[in-house]
Amino acid sequence: MDITNNLHDFNEDMIKIDNLNELENLNVKYLGRNGIINKLFNELKKLSFDEKKEWGYKLNEFKKEILKKIDIKKNFILKKQEEETIDITLPGKKYLKGSLHPTSIIIEEIIRIFQKIGFSLASYPEVEWEHFAFEVLNMPKDHPARDDFETFFLDVKENKKYGKMLLTPHTSSGQVREMQRVKKPPIRMINIAKCYRPNWDVVHTPMLQQLEGLCIDKNINIINLKGTIDYFVKEFLGYDRQTRLRPYHFQFTEPSFEVDITCEICKGTGFLNKEKCKVCKSGWLELGGAGMVHPYVLKQGGLDPKIYTGWAFGFGIERAYMMKEGFMLDDIRILYSGSIEFLEQF
Repeated sequence: MDITNNLHDFNEDMIKIDNLNELENLNVKYLGRNGIINKLFNELKKLSFDEKKEWGYKLNEFKKEILKKIDIKKNFILKKQEEETIDITLPGKKYLKGSLHPTSIIIEEIIRIFQKIGFSLASYPEVEWEHFAFEVLNMPKDHPARDDFETFFLDVKENKKYGKMLLTPHTSSGQVREMQRVKKPPIRMINIAKCYRPNWDVVHTPMLQQLEGLCIDKNINIINLKGTIDYFVKEFLGYDRQTRLRPYHFQFTEPSFEVDITCEICKGTGFLNKEKCKVCKSGWLELGGAGMVHPYVLKQGGLDPKIYTGWAFGFGIERAYMMKEGFMLDDIRILYSGSIEFLEQF
């Protein structure tokens, strides 16, 4: 039984083939009903039991080799035919591609804006202790913000030094951490992170992205704060936007302010299509809180309030770009709806 010569003849025939018709003829010649392989298998009847076992294995291996080489040759011919029929004048195939979420786009833009004026990006825990979220920020035990209705507390064992563990309700918890890290001003820091509060309406979500700004040095005052906010608003929201500082109260700043900007939805009029604007209701929209860092907070950060002063602000990222020129976003919740129709715009 001559398998070696048959394999040699098969390889010689395979070299000469350059189209599918010839390949099919070769397939029939070797693997067809009356092909060479079947004829060789019929010859096994003449052999002894041990010889059948030996040559049967060799024939099966020979058949596998033929099938493998025919399949490789077929793919090669098909690929060659496809390349020969390509019209290079046709436009290329358009493939679907993803994009960044609008929140990610906005965060990158904000970072670039503050880097221009010397601020660096910091990052602090989103799962925080009461000590950094409240105690060092001058919030006593009975402060309303520390109520279960305002904060997500975690069901873990309370720490004797740092208190309960929680999902941080504001990026302000990073202020004292930054002071303790730097130790000696100047400090120019922004912190962009997720915050968690049990709120849900057109301008609130239970999880929000917040921008924290902190600047501490000698002779820092409210003029520096107002100038920085005006710079950010005009760079980020548009040069026609107006800002105002409205007196307010925060435990960790003194004096404190709410920062308002003219509403992009109603162009600062308070009305849209002859109805009261459902986003701002007055022509002004609260952007966030700000103020001069409280002396108590400076002390908690290891700084002498007689030498150093500073300001801080906290803005909701989502609310900020609701007011971005051209966005016309009147419901903050759509950002986290997973709507493909909405996301494909970016």
